[in-house]
Amino acid sequence: QVQLVESGGGLVQAGGSLRLSCAVSGRTFSRHAMGWFRQAPGKEREFVATIRSSGGSTYYAGSVKGRFTISRDNVKNTVYLQMNSLKPEDTAVYYCAAGYDSNWLIGAGQYNSWGQGTQVTVSS
Repeated sequence: QVQLVESGGGLVQAGGSLRLSCAVSGRTFSRHAMGWFRQAPGKEREFVATIRSSGGSTYYAGSVKGRFTISRDNVKNTVYLQMNSLKPEDTAVYYCAAGYDSNWLIGAGQYNSWGQGTQVTVSS
């Protein structure tokens, strides 16, 4: 397994932007598909975005498509989530996840390593 540490969360006004980072330890980062999930208070954890191990392909939840961009740097062992045009309904704890697979992964159960989460709050 790998260890993941998220950063970059915070408070932002609606329409603003944030960039989340997830630093991954271990020498197998480039063999892992990566994903971002989020969980709002009282709600289940939901899929946000995923990227292939090579970084060549991505997939997004419909609620964030066109506003969020997932990317990765396989030299720095880091995955990013650029979030633009933020809305109050994007408020949640955001989690980074790693799955030992070359293809992108959508289901939370497909991931075997998780970060501790970072809070994103969007004010109206």
